[in-house]
This record gives sequence, C-alpha cells and structure tokens, in this order.
Amino acid sequence: MHFRILTTLGMALIVAGPIVSIPAAAQNPAKQWRTPWGDPDLQGSWSNSTTTPLERPAKYAGREFMTAAELAERRAAEKAANAKRDDPGQGPSGGFAWFEGGSPDGRTSLIYDPADGKIPPLTPAGEKRQAELNKSFQRARNNGPYDGPEDMEIRTRCIIRDPLPRVPGGYGNSYEIVQAPGSVAIYHEAIHDTRIVPLDGRRHLDPSVRQWFGDPRGHWEGDTLVVETTNFNDQTSFQASTQNLRLVERWTRVADDRIDYRFTVSDPATWTKPWSAVITWSATGPLYEYACHEDNIDMYGILTGARAHDREPK
Repeated sequence: MHFRILTTLGMALIVAGPIVSIPAAAQNPAKQWRTPWGDPDLQGSWSNSTTTPLERPAKYAGREFMTAAELAERRAAEKAANAKRDDPGQGPSGGFAWFEGGSPDGRTSLIYDPADGKIPPLTPAGEKRQAELNKSFQRARNNGPYDGPEDMEIRTRCIIRDPLPRVPGGYGNSYEIVQAPGSVAIYHEAIHDTRIVPLDGRRHLDPSVRQWFGDPRGHWEGDTLVVETTNFNDQTSFQASTQNLRLVERWTRVADDRIDYRFTVSDPATWTKPWSAVITWSATGPLYEYACHEDNIDMYGILTGARAHDREPK
C-alpha cells in the first residue's frame, strides 16, 4: 500500500483575475525528455490526486478556471481541513485510515469538453442502466443478498479497484510508467493492475475477446502518448457505460515532475455525445505493494453473517 501523503500538484499560472492555463506544448519547449531509444520519456512514479471536482459546480458556471483569489481561498480552506483531520482524537475521514491530500489545480472541473464542465445527458438506456447500478451498489453496501462471493463488489473480491478511466479518489491514485522499445507498461497502485500497451501498430483483438481493462493500442503523436482502448467486458462500468466504451487517453510530459493527462470517453449507448477531462499527474515517491487479501477477513465475515441471517426464524 502506498501511504505517502500527497499535498502538491502542478500549478496553473496565476495572474490577476482568472487563472490562465499554459498549453502543454508551450510550457517548456526547449526541454526534451527521451528514452535511450528515442521515444518521449514518461517513466517514473506519478499521482493524479486532486480535489478539483469531475463536474463543474454551479457557482463556477461559464468559467473553466478560478480566479487567483478563489484558488487561494480554496487552498487555505483545504489546508485547514487537512490539519483538523490530523488532530489527535479525530477518526479516519470518509472511512479511510489514510488520505491522499492532493490540491486544486485552478480548474473549476476536470471536465473541459463539453464547455459547461458537465457529463453529457445519458441516453434513455443509459439512465435505466445507471438506476440499476445504483440499486446494485446499495445492495452491496447494505443488505445483500450475499449468496456468494459473486454478489460482492469487484473491489471487495480483489479483482480490480475501479474501471477505466481512473478518476482520482481519496486514495489509491498512484501509478508507475515503465517503457521499453515498442511498448509501455502502466502500473496502477490499487490492486496492482498493470496495463501493457503495444506500440507496434497491431490491430485490436477480435470483438469476442473482452477484458477487465479492455484492449489498449498505443502510438506517439509528437511527444504525446495516445492510447485507444476497446473490448471492455460487461462485468464493470464507468459512469454507466457499456462494454462498447471507447476510451482515448493522452499523456504529455510538460515538466520534470508533471504530466498532462487527458481522456475522452464515447459510448453512444450511454451518453448523447463524447466527453473529455484533464488531470495533472505529479511526480511522487516510490510505490509499495498494494496487497489485497479478499478484503482481509471482510468477505468471510459478510458471507458468514449472511448464512447466520438465513438460519434465523422468519
């Protein structure tokens, strides 16, 4: 498990008035990060922790960035909240015994397309699927049924932590990128999943082959790694998406300690149009093993409790 407390992210340029974004390609045009074989070098340990929300709050409607004053106020409030969380006698926050802080990056939302910073409306089928997922989540969190391990959440079963694309949460936001000629490996801290991305131009797997993290195919566009992933299975879902989700991710190194990461998701069966988000990846310390042991003893306890409940008089 990675217990390092993360408190900084790459900063946007602060000027009087609105925060101004620096285009990735213009931040350090003279700097080149290259592997020994000449590919852009993205290698290292990275965190995407941030407190910037996925969707834009109403108070920032029509604005992609906060003002300098708003950002300073937000950071001060979060610093005070983090200090209070560490006070003696305070219990874990949100159920976590540890917390990766992160900080706002000056954006009002991670979503930048559509311009309103909101997830596009769901299709009728997407709305129905989202309602079913909500019910399933509540059953898993509350009263079951717990007839067997298959009724448990996939993270409790130590299969995967979350589906792709990964949006930052309270912890488990760290990654390691390792490159070799013709491929890139992206290691997720949470439940130690590793995505192997071939860069040799091979075609996607046959549509009949479905995988938890889909079938990635990558290539370079200048200094940007572009990865298209298809062939997801139907055992998990990102924001109510189907197994036909198409995910396009882009990694561009913009500083020694910073990567500009963007993703676009499209699924006509779920959303009325594609949407995109941007998340700063910041350099962090070494990752340690995330040892998932069937949720320690929780699964045994939950299933044992369910069997005891079954034996109670009706």
